[in-house]
Amino acid sequence: MRVVIVTESFPPDVNGVAHCALQTARHLVRRGHDPLVIAPAAPHAGAAAAPDAAAPCPVVRVPSLPLPGYPQVRVALPSRRVAAAIAAHRADVVHLASPFVLGVRGMTAAARLGIPAVAVYQTDLAGYARTYVGAGEAAAWRRLRAVHAAADRTLAPSSAAVRDLEEHGVPRVRLWQRGVDAVRFHPERRDEALRRTLAPGGEVLVGYVGRLAPEKRVDLLAGVCGLPGVRVVVVGDGPSESGLRATLPGAVFLGRRTGDELARIFASLDVFAHTGPYETFCQTVQEAMASGVPVVAPAAGGPLDLVDHRTTGFLVPPDDPEALRAAVAALTASADLRAVHGRAARAAVRTRTWEAVGDQLLGHYTEILDARRTAVAA
Repeated sequence: MRVVIVTESFPPDVNGVAHCALQTARHLVRRGHDPLVIAPAAPHAGAAAAPDAAAPCPVVRVPSLPLPGYPQVRVALPSRRVAAAIAAHRADVVHLASPFVLGVRGMTAAARLGIPAVAVYQTDLAGYARTYVGAGEAAAWRRLRAVHAAADRTLAPSSAAVRDLEEHGVPRVRLWQRGVDAVRFHPERRDEALRRTLAPGGEVLVGYVGRLAPEKRVDLLAGVCGLPGVRVVVVGDGPSESGLRATLPGAVFLGRRTGDELARIFASLDVFAHTGPYETFCQTVQEAMASGVPVVAPAAGGPLDLVDHRTTGFLVPPDDPEALRAAVAALTASADLRAVHGRAARAAVRTRTWEAVGDQLLGHYTEILDARRTAVAA
């Protein structure tokens, strides 16, 4: 099967969209298929192809600009490369990863060429519009509805995302969750030397991993910083970093970390605290659980499917700093409770492999191809 993955983000970017697109391409190659990725150009990518040297398949880069005020996010510019690349690859299926800018062009090209398309919903753009400009939710949903309605099928990562899409008039929505590397993210990676560095006084380590941006509400951890015997560890970067350094007294900021180093940090935490209320899935929650770490997360969006309240961690009301602080305090006060929740968390996710969800994706491809052939024959 020849598949073109049109994605709004791809490594070296570090985010959920980029990671899922990479894992999808890897799985297609492992299963003997022929993928091509189309993505925004990374900074300075014109000088060398180094950013894509480790990619599992060819990558076509489209000129892009950094999002004003948030340079880690690249926005693709108008380009004929999208349609030309899809046509040249002789695609059987076009896979649109979190389509909004580049994905719209991919959808237009697929429709013009008569190629079936799967649109993968991954980003709560309406929630982001509410956070950044205090308005624009209706416009964001109109754009999302237009591109997803044009696709043969929309895949949503959580039951909450499925409901949101259906309530806003998006047709043909199916659930497709995300995998986790339970070999890389494993309790055995716990590193006592790292823990002594982060908590020289033997403090309980409470960690956050993710972008440092307003919609992530990392500022809610301020109350956790005041808990006795607790050290907050923040992993990630973004436009809110300087403000958060002032808001979270005593917290350790480690910057962006990836790969085995990130897995070692996850496993060395005692509690994982996620704060963002706009997650359509929340991969970092799943990685923490695979690492045997209990989770505190908002009772909204993706975490509703991932966290079993009072079994693998705690779900708390979104944007409620006191509820977040109380849940973290309950876990930090009892090593036995953390151990029980951590074991349950690991057991809950260890079979959610990328191979399993990748094969589910191939099943979706096959179904829309069969449906398209049936429609043409009729």
